[in-house]
Amino acid sequence: MKNVYTPAEIERILEATLGPSTPPADTGELRVWSRRRADFISLVGRQAAAEVLAMRGDTDSPVLVFAGDDICGAYALATAIELHQFGCRARVCLFNIGGDMLSIDTRLRRDELRAQGYGDWLDEVVNPGPNFVMPEMGPSTIVVDGLFGTDYQKPLRGGYQAVARHINEAAPRVISIDIPSGMTLDLSVGMINRNIIHADLTLAIVGPTLAFFMPENAQLIGRWKTLKLPLDKSVVKRPSCRIVDSKAIRTALPVRDPMADKNELGSALIFAGSYGMLGAAVLATRAASRSGCGRVTCHGPRCAFYVMQTSVPSAMFETDGADFDIQRFESQHDADATAIGPGLGRSDATIYGLERLLKSSYAASRPLILDADALNCIALRQTLLDFIPPRSILTPHAREFDRLFGTQNSHSTRVMKAVEMAARYKIIIVLKGHYTLTIWPNGEILVNSSGTEALATAGSGDVLTGLVTGLAAQNMAPEIAAVAAVYIHGIAGKIASRRYGVRGTTAEDIADAIGQAIESITNPQS
Repeated sequence: MKNVYTPAEIERILEATLGPSTPPADTGELRVWSRRRADFISLVGRQAAAEVLAMRGDTDSPVLVFAGDDICGAYALATAIELHQFGCRARVCLFNIGGDMLSIDTRLRRDELRAQGYGDWLDEVVNPGPNFVMPEMGPSTIVVDGLFGTDYQKPLRGGYQAVARHINEAAPRVISIDIPSGMTLDLSVGMINRNIIHADLTLAIVGPTLAFFMPENAQLIGRWKTLKLPLDKSVVKRPSCRIVDSKAIRTALPVRDPMADKNELGSALIFAGSYGMLGAAVLATRAASRSGCGRVTCHGPRCAFYVMQTSVPSAMFETDGADFDIQRFESQHDADATAIGPGLGRSDATIYGLERLLKSSYAASRPLILDADALNCIALRQTLLDFIPPRSILTPHAREFDRLFGTQNSHSTRVMKAVEMAARYKIIIVLKGHYTLTIWPNGEILVNSSGTEALATAGSGDVLTGLVTGLAAQNMAPEIAAVAAVYIHGIAGKIASRRYGVRGTTAEDIADAIGQAIESITNPQS
């Protein structure tokens, strides 16, 4: 799995790689320090220039480079030097307010640009004043944003804010080095997006932070990729956030014994369905049946009997006898994993029955999978939060999360709240979205990389619940089952969309593609 870094970890890695920003006094050490930084900056410039040329293609699109006064500006100037060497005449706007603001790195790259004969393409802004005129640009222009990156972790002000707004209004194609200027790496609250440069492509120096995966930052980051640079990452032992990939899931999935019978492959129990919402029970049960577990039982109201027996004949069905909703959460089956929620409804009788199940499971320390109306029922009776068994898996979307833990102003604040709640209640929270985040009680965050817009369809969450339950029934640790299910769910969505198209994919299609998704992960060469 690839790492996702905190701002502090990125700072430590860069210092370990480049040395301190202040040059050493010793002549010998200064020479080594300068060479190390110069080589690194040149390598960034070479790779950034390659991205500009790839975006430019065979066109004669003008290229405009904005450079700030610190190391991000040095990266931008190194990019301009490389572009000129490839015959691409890039106009450079270097901000050196007052004439003495440039760092050593930036000053050296500026002097190199001039020494190589490209000084006529450099506009050094020393005293902008009211007569400063922004360079012309339009939709065909390619802008290299090297103003600040992570050098300045505060909202842009004054003239720099005006520069960002002007670039955004002109709508050129933008490549930001490090991060878009004006953006911060923290899970920030209250950033004004029009005051931040909007990138089409962001070139991360060390790697992404969690901010890269927040929906409110999508228009800022655009596409992103990490440059291939010689970084000293030994100073960061184990980042608390990682990106999940197929290799990690392949390793985590249980090995299926070819001689095993159904009784050895786990038993899943799903409490789901109420009058008018039986489809959710069907989808969750069907997904669990496709997960590889040996037996699946759906417990629902009497009105679900014929629906379940005809829609998922491979699963067993049981009822507590109530006609329209579940009132007693009791089963004759001793399941290996139990889920509650899809299509459950929120009647008083259901909430009372859920309360009894939560308290008995809490006393027995038996984790549960809680989704949809199970979460909404708990939100209606907040005291039930204290009886969620440790290591239970909660799979809320944004609105369900806010009902449960309080309204959040952004996804960034929602993630911070989820980390807090996972630790407080010792639970696993699967915060659903394009980049679904699985948050463990110890604060670790796993970012899913298999998301697809095809999953944005009614019932998709019910499929995920069934899949989590089926995997957990196969003796997978709850933390791992949650992560694996989210990844497989995304792959199943992609497989289904290849057949039916993104817009035409339904939750039934996703459930039916689960087996193929698991097979593609466990046997990638087949």
